[in-house]
Amino acid sequence: MSIVDRALNVKEQFLQELKELPYDTHSIKLFKDKYLGRKGLIADLFSSLKDETPQNRPNSGKVLNELRQFATREFEAKTVYIDNQNSKKNIGDHSLPEDPYLIGGIHPLTHTLNEINFIFTKLGFSTVYGPEVDTDFFNFEALNIPKHHPARDMQDTFYVKNGIVLRTHTSNTQIHTMLKNKPPIKIIAPGRVFRNEDISVRSYCLFHQVEGLYVDNNVSFSDLKGVLNYFAREMFGQSVKTRFRPSFFPFTEPSAEMDVSCIFCNQKGCNICKYEGWLEILGCGMVDPEVYKSVEYDYDKWSGYAFGMGIERIAMLKYGVKDIRLFYEGDVRFLGQFI
Repeated sequence: MSIVDRALNVKEQFLQELKELPYDTHSIKLFKDKYLGRKGLIADLFSSLKDETPQNRPNSGKVLNELRQFATREFEAKTVYIDNQNSKKNIGDHSLPEDPYLIGGIHPLTHTLNEINFIFTKLGFSTVYGPEVDTDFFNFEALNIPKHHPARDMQDTFYVKNGIVLRTHTSNTQIHTMLKNKPPIKIIAPGRVFRNEDISVRSYCLFHQVEGLYVDNNVSFSDLKGVLNYFAREMFGQSVKTRFRPSFFPFTEPSAEMDVSCIFCNQKGCNICKYEGWLEILGCGMVDPEVYKSVEYDYDKWSGYAFGMGIERIAMLKYGVKDIRLFYEGDVRFLGQFI
């Protein structure tokens, strides 16, 4: 049988087997080696060219080249078709939900705020919100911080224009609430605040606060300590200890700062608590009578307390985060730890 006849037989056999070729990788490899491999049927035909007569050899060589090109082209087209069919099989049911591990989670600051809200809601506090852009009166003057008061040097403010500022604390919400309502008042006021500070590991130009206010008859500092002690134990664990240190805030008198025992070293001393065994978490005090004058409350009849805490500060302590900037960078490697 001539090489041309053998080539025609190989071509027919190739097409028949290609048509019935299974879609698995092993079968495809065996098929390719059988026809297009270095020791395959087409290569075997080329090795027989040496036995052809000089007159027939050019034509036979042409037929074999065309056969090899045809087989290569048909095989590649078949493998592309097989890949497409396999891809369709792997697409799956579009009605099914996505992979649960790709679902986002609550931001750690939001989670911390929700936890704080839940704790104070159990104590009867209502949640109110105030404007982020406010007048100088609500942000400073009504809180016993008049113009040229030294206390204004404690915080760098973003001034907009004509006495309008980006609020430096959520205490402005307390003034709005007291002007619109008569006692008793028992609220917390969460929200964003802005200060013109350098961005660093410990500070940012914006952050979040929660202010608390309770005004009623015969409210005492003991009531304030009881509420904050309950909050600390709910937030950081029942074994946590607290202490109150005298401090100064223009809108409260007397004023104090509250510390909790270091939750990282159990008061043995570490770099987070600066080897003191205590962590500062908030400021508080009894509402100053001058604030009652601003909202036309009778300070002889009403008394109350206020407190304020930074949500970032609480989150950093609770989760052991050492850089406040991580909360704002949107890095999924960081945020994914809280899902």
